[in-house]
Amino acid sequence: MKDNRFVKGRLRSMVYALSGAYKLVTTEHSVMVQFTIGILVTVGGFWFRISATEWMLQILAVGLVLGIEGVNTAIEKVADFIHPDYHERIGFIKDIAAGAVFFAAMAALAVGAIIYCPKIFG
Repeated sequence: MKDNRFVKGRLRSMVYALSGAYKLVTTEHSVMVQFTIGILVTVGGFWFRISATEWMLQILAVGLVLGIEGVNTAIEKVADFIHPDYHERIGFIKDIAAGAVFFAAMAALAVGAIIYCPKIFG
């Protein structure tokens, strides 16, 4: 039976979201790698004492990559559920989703380079 109370419903949604985030980080290797990189750049941010603006950009970049990785994983799981055997059109869909992760990762790499290259090499 659905509970229509606003606060309780939002809290339940939050529990589901946290559960999904935990499943992503503990079961998906690409997310594990991206999450580890996120931790490393966070440590780097404290080490190099990056500015508030740099923190905001870094947090957005890490969040974007992890979010797109999550969407990519969901697309792959749905595609595999619908059509477990290889199919050219399913492969095309999965490639597009992976391409979105690539764009997000390249943008995050650029943000990281802009923040950290002057601090490391300057």
